[in-house]
Amino acid sequence: MKIYLTAIIETQPEFLTEVKSVLENMVVETRKESACLQYDLHQSIENENTFIFYEIWANQSGLDEHNKQPYIQEFIELGSKLANPPSIFLSKKL
Repeated sequence: MKIYLTAIIETQPEFLTEVKSVLENMVVETRKESACLQYDLHQSIENENTFIFYEIWANQSGLDEHNKQPYIQEFIELGSKLANPPSIFLSKKL
């Protein structure tokens, strides 16, 4: 079963450049993963400190493997530079 994931990430303004760079690297690296069907990063027009990932994964095991990658760990280490913990929404297409 495909997994549809939306993630909302808000950075603290003073870390915008650093966080954006890490997120953009995640896009480049994640798109190389075989279970990744779509991985898009968006930046809010209304608030430049808000980023939204829209992802489609072939299956749960592919997503689980993704979360073990070093570029995801690099993102996790940004914790204190984010304004809030990321909001993650897993869904299925109707």
